[in-house]
Order: sequence, then C-alpha cells, then structure tokens
Amino acid sequence: MDAAIRRLVRDRAKDRCEYCQLPQYASEATFHIEHILAEQHAPQKVDAPSNLALACNRCNLNKGPNLSSLDPESGDIVRLFHPRRDSWREHFAFDGPRIVGTTPTGRATVQLLKLNAPHRVELRMLLRTAEGFDV
Repeated sequence: MDAAIRRLVRDRAKDRCEYCQLPQYASEATFHIEHILAEQHAPQKVDAPSNLALACNRCNLNKGPNLSSLDPESGDIVRLFHPRRDSWREHFAFDGPRIVGTTPTGRATVQLLKLNAPHRVELRMLLRTAEGFDV
C-alpha cells in the first residue's frame, strides 16, 4: 500500500479510529490501516480505498477478519459496522464515556470490538474531561 493511500485513509478519518472514535494523539500505538473485508473474503479489492479504514490497535485486533457477530439483544447474527457504507451516528451514540449500539449492527460491533472495556471507558472519560472529546 503506497503512502498516498495511507494519507487518504488517515485524512478521511480525521486521524480518529473509525470504530471507537479515539483520536490518534491519545494513543501511544500508531493506528492501523485496517482492511474492512479481509483478504480472505475479498482478495481482488483488499487494498482499494473503499475497503480501508483507520482503526486503533484495540479495534483492529478485536475485529480481526470478522464480518458479523451476534446482536446481544436479539441473539441474531448481524453484520458489523462498515465505516465506508455506514454512518457512525446511525449505529452508535455516546452515553457519557460509553459507546452504545443503537441498532443490531451497532450492538454487535460494540460487543465484538469490546468498545466499552474498562480501560477504554476510562480513557474516554479522561479525554472528555480534559478536552471535551466527543464525535
């Protein structure tokens, strides 16, 4: 993947994780250029800009190659949030420092990516207090 595509992905995401909305400056680890559809699912378009998202290391590692998960409310298998096709605000909302899934896709994504793990909630609380962090 060339530098121009990497820059496009970072600029498009405004240097925030496209899943948890954490800003890059708040992380010690460099964010990943994540393949929304892993190569095993879409080898012909793996590095296309429409298949790339900026993700913090936690979201990227928790997502892995998954395309779907269980909605914890209904128990149904549903697709995960797709940063190129979906609007973050249609699937998620902040409840203080916690991220709430407002749709089956949002709930499944929150659960699979562990968006409300204690250390992640604590970091968002600190950012909100210190800098007014929000989407």
